[in-house]
Order: sequence, then structure tokens, then C-alpha cells
Amino acid sequence: MIPTEDASARKKEIEEKLKQEQETLSFIRENLEKSDQLTKGMVSILSSFESRLMQLENSIIPVHKQTENLQRLQENVDKTLSCMDHVISYYHVAKDTDRIIREGPTGRLAEYLSCIAKIQKAVEYFQDNNPDSPELNTVKARFEKGKELLEAEFRNLLTRYSKPVPPILILDALTVDDELEVQEEVMLEHLPEAVLQDIICISGWLVEYGRNQDFMNVYFQIRSNQLDRSIKGLKDHFRKNSASSGVLYSPAVQTKRKDTPTKKAPKRPGTIRKAQNLLKQYSQHGLDGKKGGSNLTPMEGKDDVLDIEIDSYIHCISAFVKLAQSEYALLTEIIPEHHQKKTFDSLIQEALDNLMLEGDNIVSAARRAIMRHDYSAVLTIFPILKHLKNSKSDFDSTLQGTAASTKNKLPTLITSMESIGAKALEEFADSIKNDPDKEYNMPKDGTVHELTSNAILFLQQLLDFHETAGAMLASQGRSQHRNNDMCRSALCGVCVCPGKVLGNLQLNLLSKSKVYEDSALSAIFLHNNYNYILKSLEKSDLIALVKVTQKKAEVSYRELIEQQIQMYQRSWFRVTEHLTDRNMPVIQPYNKLKDKERQVIKDKFKGFNDGLEELCKTQKGWAIPDKEQRDFIRQAQKRVVSEGYRAFLCANIQFTKNPEKYHKYRPEQVEDMIERLFDTSA
Repeated sequence: MIPTEDASARKKEIEEKLKQEQETLSFIRENLEKSDQLTKGMVSILSSFESRLMQLENSIIPVHKQTENLQRLQENVDKTLSCMDHVISYYHVAKDTDRIIREGPTGRLAEYLSCIAKIQKAVEYFQDNNPDSPELNTVKARFEKGKELLEAEFRNLLTRYSKPVPPILILDALTVDDELEVQEEVMLEHLPEAVLQDIICISGWLVEYGRNQDFMNVYFQIRSNQLDRSIKGLKDHFRKNSASSGVLYSPAVQTKRKDTPTKKAPKRPGTIRKAQNLLKQYSQHGLDGKKGGSNLTPMEGKDDVLDIEIDSYIHCISAFVKLAQSEYALLTEIIPEHHQKKTFDSLIQEALDNLMLEGDNIVSAARRAIMRHDYSAVLTIFPILKHLKNSKSDFDSTLQGTAASTKNKLPTLITSMESIGAKALEEFADSIKNDPDKEYNMPKDGTVHELTSNAILFLQQLLDFHETAGAMLASQGRSQHRNNDMCRSALCGVCVCPGKVLGNLQLNLLSKSKVYEDSALSAIFLHNNYNYILKSLEKSDLIALVKVTQKKAEVSYRELIEQQIQMYQRSWFRVTEHLTDRNMPVIQPYNKLKDKERQVIKDKFKGFNDGLEELCKTQKGWAIPDKEQRDFIRQAQKRVVSEGYRAFLCANIQFTKNPEKYHKYRPEQVEDMIERLFDTSA
């Protein structure tokens, strides 16, 4: 059992908790009632707001739609007015642009093109919307007038500002300075930059809007004329300056200018000048540099002119390539791409044809010279041909894309030059063999014959062009191979094999020597010519070329020279035979000579004196230009004659009472007389 006090306390506690719970329940009920009231109030407010919002919407939407319609109408009105203004402006284009079109585009190209664009749009509008309107004809006429003036401006700008390139600038552009690792490229400016931009702008408009290609014909005609004038100006520069001062290149090389690059003179190709200098050295002054007996004098004035013409043509060929490349670079900025090759082909025709015509004239002149048997004239072909071949790759690159007839012009000229050159080489070798033995044409002093000097000169002139000449022969079927070794062999075959130049020359000289009645003079003549040939070969690189087919050429010529010296020395036998013991009486001590014996000795003295005087008088007028050979022959002869004469004098002391009558010359006088041999000035 639970005690009564505890139960009573427990009951009281429960009653208190129950009371608290009832109070809490009452509070909650009150709050729920309040919440219901608030909810009902809010629903009532929202219902009222919704009702009012619907009323507002029903009022505003019609107004909005009406406003939107009004705005659309306003925009349509604005657009209509704008279109009307735009359309009306087309009717005023002709009037608005009249002054600018009449005055032309000069000095205001951008403004002019803007007017042309307005006119063009007016034309398009009337064509699309009102093709029968008179305004269309008006704006069309104005457009055509504007196009004509643009074409005229294109022509005027090109004509006014296109000038020939100065020769100095061309030569500077062709100059190569070997000392510079990086070469300065001289730019050829054909048109001022501002003018060029105007021309490009006009060209672009004419192509895109003008539907006209006539301006391309205008372009190539004007630029073609300037290209040709530039090359002709260079040619005139050579003729004037070279004739007066010998300057064959840009004066800028000698006088430094701020606006012109300063470089070395352009390398000149080997021409006849090198060989002419050798000829002048050998023939006028002798092989030793002393004046000799030759009467050969180069036609220096004529050859100077020829040198200038050759250099002029060669530089014009190089100038054409350089200028043509520059013209193509300019053309690509102005002419549409699909018309560039054709326009360039037309542009270069006049200058190229003139160069090819000049080349054909050179070939024709060489052909006429061959018919006259003047083979030295054909040597003008070799430096030109060499340069043409060296330039062919640049030509081909420059003419790429042109017509086949244009590309074939240079190869055709090269073929013509090779043909006439090969013919000249063949006929020259034959002419050496067939040169007639004309007595009046033989040198009276036995010096070098003109045929010899001309033949050597011809070979020396070919020396710088042996590869060109070899390829020339190979191209004509003289050789099956065209490499350099075979080309050298081909040229050597013409120059030195039996029956050709040097072999024919030797045979002809031997034949000519028989014209002389004096065998000693004949020997001197052959000696001089053989020695001239040998020294000429040795002083130049010809000897290396000759050795390709004649390994012992030097030895052979030295043997021939020695043979002729021995032949000459035989002429002194008629002098020295009087100094021999033949028919001499035996002189015994203290025995008096008989009259017959004395007379024999007197006759020997007389024969010696007369022979010596006659030989010295005759041979003093002969010539040996080579000092070394002249001294050698004199010394050898002095030694033989002087030794014999001294011995003869000692053996014949007492054969007359008047020895001074027979001892006409002392040994020293005899030596001095021999020393003056071959000296026409003594």
C-alpha cells in the first residue's frame, strides 16, 4: 500500500499539470481563431486587388495597341519620306555632279570616284525601276563621260610621269661589287608613289566598274616606249661618254653621289681589247719591249669603236633583263592578274625586237666579213654569244609565261651566232693554209709576217671564249659531247691539229720563206715567226690550250728556232772559210814566202774583208725584234768570227810590207760590226 500522504501529493501534482495543459490548449484555440480571421481578411483584399487589376488591364490594352499602331504608322511615314528623298536624289545626281565631272579627276581622285559611284547607283536605279525615263539617258551619258575622263587621267598620269630610266641608274643596278658580301640592290622607281597609287586606284575602278580593257593597251604602249627609250639612252651613253673619256660605266663609280650607290665598275666581258694590247706589245715594240722591225700596227681607233659597240650591246642585253623584271613588278600592281602575262608580252616586244634586230645585224655583218675573208670581224660574236648564254637563264625566267614566239627569240639569235661563228672558225683555219705567197707582202727585214700576227691575235682573242667556241662547234655537229672538256678539245682541234691554224701557219710560213732569194734572210724570217709564235703562246694561256693536243709544242718550236739559227749561221761560211787552213801555204821559220803564197794570203784577207763588209751591210737592215734572241745570235757569231780572225792574224804576220792594207779591221772592230747587225737605227 502507498502511504496516504504520498498519494495526495501525487494527485495534486497531476491536477496542476492538467490545469496547465488546459490553459495551453485554450491559448492555441484563440490563436487559431485569430489566424482564420486574418486569412479571411487577406483573401478578401486579394480578391479585391484582382478585380481592380482586371479592370485596369481591360482599360490599358486597347490604348497600348492603339499606340503601337500609331508608332508603326510613324515609322512607315519616315521610311516613305526617306525613300522619297533617296529616289528624288537620283533625279538630282546629274546636276549635283556636273561641275566635278566636267573639271575632271586631276588632283581630287577620291572625290571624283565618289561622284562616279553616285552616278553609277543612279544608273542602276533607273534601269531597275524606270528604264524608259529620260533621266536614265542623262546619268548614263554622265557615267560614260566620267569613265572617259578617268581613262584620260590614266593615260595622262602615265605619260606625264613615265620617264626613261637614266643610264647611270641602270649601270648602277647592273654593277656587282665582289668585296661586298651582301649586295645593295638599286631600286628602279618608274613612278612616284603617290602617282602610282592613283594609277592603281583608276585601274581597279576601270576593271571592276568600267568594264573596259583599253587602258591595258594604253599602259603597255606607254611603258613599252619608255623601256625602249631607256635602253636606247644607255646605248647613247656608251657612245658619247666612251668616245670622249673612255668611261664605260656609271660616273657614279668615280664621283660619289649621295643619291646613287657607289660601286665598282661592272665587269666587262673579254673583247678584242686584250688581244689588241698583246699585238701592240709584240708587234710595235718587239717581244722584249724594245722597238723592233715589225710594220704591223693595230687599227686602234676602229677597234675602240668596235669595243664600245660590243660593250654597249652586252650591257643593253643585261639592262633589258633588269628593266623587264622591274616593269613586270610594276605591272603586277596595276594590271589584273589574268591579263598580266599578255600585257607584259606586248610591253617588252619593241625593246626585245630591237635588241634581236641588232643581234641579227651583228650576225649579218659577220657573215659579210666572212665572205670578204675578214675573220677578225667575226670575233665580235664571241663575247656577245658568251654573255647571251650566261644571261639565258635570266631571260627564260623573265619571259616565263609569255608567248612561245617571244621565248624563242633569244635561242634563235644564239643559234645564228653559233652557226656563223663555227663557220668562221672553220674557214679561218683554211684561210691560213691558203694565204698566197705575195712577194710585195713579205717583210723586207725578215720580221714577223702579218699572217702570223693575225693568226696569233685571232687565237688570243678566242682564249677567253674557248668554252663558248667549243660549245659553238659542238652545236653544229663538230662534237658529240657538250661538256667543258669536250668543248676545249673541239676548239683545240680547230686551233692546233695538223692542217689547222698553227699547223697550217707553219706550212704556209715555210712556203713564204722561199720567196726570199737569200737563204739567210729566209732563215731569219722563219726564226722570227717561230719565235713570235712560241713567245706569244707562252705569254698567254694559249700554250695550255695547245698542249691539249700537242704535248711537246714548246719543244717542237724551240727545235725549229734552233734549226733556223743554224741555217742563218751558214751564211757566214763565205766569211769564215777565208780564215781556215785550206789552201794556206806552209810557213817555215826563216823561209821567205813565195809570191804565189803571199798572194794566197792576200786573197784570203781580201775575201774576208769583202765578205764581212757585204754581210754586215746586208744584215744590218734585217730585224730580230726579240732582244734575247738578237743578243744570242750576235754573241754566237762574234765568238766564231772573232776567234777565227784572231788566230788568222797571228798566223800571218809577215806576208807583206804593207800589212795595214790587208789588216783592214782589228778584231775589236769586227766584233763591233757584228754587234750592229739587226739594228736598223745604227
